[in-house]
Parts: sequence; structure tokens; C-alpha cells
Amino acid sequence: MSPLKLFSCRLILTLSVFTLAESANEYHTTRRLRCIYNSPDLSDMVYIESYYFNKYLFTQFNSTLGNYVGFSEYGMRVAEFWNNDTTLMQSTRATLDTFCKHNAQIYDSIIRNKAVKPKVKLSAAKWAGGRHPAVLMCSAFEFYPPHIKVSWLRDGKLMTSEVTSTMEMADGDWYYQIHSELEYTPKSGEKISCMVEHASSTQPMIYDWDPSLPESERNKIAIGASGLVLGIVLGAAGLIYYKKKSSGRILVPN
Repeated sequence: MSPLKLFSCRLILTLSVFTLAESANEYHTTRRLRCIYNSPDLSDMVYIESYYFNKYLFTQFNSTLGNYVGFSEYGMRVAEFWNNDTTLMQSTRATLDTFCKHNAQIYDSIIRNKAVKPKVKLSAAKWAGGRHPAVLMCSAFEFYPPHIKVSWLRDGKLMTSEVTSTMEMADGDWYYQIHSELEYTPKSGEKISCMVEHASSTQPMIYDWDPSLPESERNKIAIGASGLVLGIVLGAAGLIYYKKKSSGRILVPN
């Protein structure tokens, strides 16, 4: 059996990772399987099978393309060899339905019953030294499961530049949080929105930014209005009490 065929078989039969060590050096060859989708009906699901040598990708199968692609001289030889194996290609192409979609349906039916909808806060942030004058932050809190997607829309169109996001961070109580920042230059009449996609909702959750007043000013106005209402209520209550006490008095002449 040729070295190429032997190495190919070892990669196919391995469960996930195998390691070969020589002296003080270690060489890692990793096989990674991914089933990626966003839509609840799994219509956009993609199966990706990647092979790495010491973290360098050398061969990959993508169900959208339907074959293997090499990213190095050796990777192209492996890809050509596997693409010519009819039995292997039939099995690999069928993985999208037999493995990905089959398990995703089971996973979704279990997870969606336990999913917790995120609490989303959209606010203005201060940023020193940025290329744009405005920075918005979209924060999602207390959601489960951890997988979530936060995007920005400008007049309904997806924004991909000037966006930075954190990874999902555990709160320590089975819930998670994530934060995404958008640095941009405001334009008159535009609408900026934060779109959150999560297993707790079958539709994307969209939150529009209201630039009419900064958040700090809106908070001051809300606090001032609450104080004014409370003062009026207390004043009215005091006046009513005073009138009742006055009506019950008996005046005695000297």
C-alpha cells in the first residue's frame, strides 16, 4: 500500500485527533467535522470536514462544493485521491443528511424547550482614538444555550466592517452574555439596528437604535420626570390631609 493511501486511511478511520511524537517534537494531525446552519428548517446547513497538520489546513471537504479541496501541494494530492474514490465520495456527501441534519433535528428538539431568550441592551459607548465619531454597543445577557449570533444592520443591510464582538462568556449560573461594538459615522435619516439570532426565537430579534437623545440624557429625564410626579402626588396628599384636619376643628372665642 502506498504511503499516500495508508495515510489517507488513517485519517478517515481516526475519530478526531491522533498525535505522532518524535524525540522532543510533536506532530499533530487533526480531523474536524462541522455542521453549520442558522435557519430553523436546516435549509442552509453546510457540512465541512477539515484536516490540519500542526494547525495548518491542508485538505477540506465542503458540502456546498461537493468535493475535497487541497490547500498545499500534499493537500491537493490527498484531495485528488479522495475525489477519485467513488465509495468514499458517496459516503462523505451523504453525511450532510445522515449525520448533520439527523442530529440537528434531535438537538433542536431538546435545546429549544430549554432555551432562554436573551435580554438585549443597545447603548452608545465612548471610544478614544477611533476613526469614526460614534460607537454603539449591543449587549445580550442571561441567555441559553451559549451559541448566539449578533449582527448590525444599516437601513436593513448587513454591516461587516468596523464591528468587533466578544465570545460568549459564561456568567457562572448556566447563562451567558456577549457584547458587540459598532464604530460608524452617523448619517441623517438612517436606521441602525442590532440583530440577534438565538435558539430561543424562530425569527431574528431586531433592536433599533434611537439616536434622538444619548442614553445618559434619557436617564436624567426619566429620573427627573419620576421625581416631579412623586412630588405632585405627595403635595396633593398633604393638601387633602390638611383640609380634612382643618374641617374637623372647633373655633372657641376668647
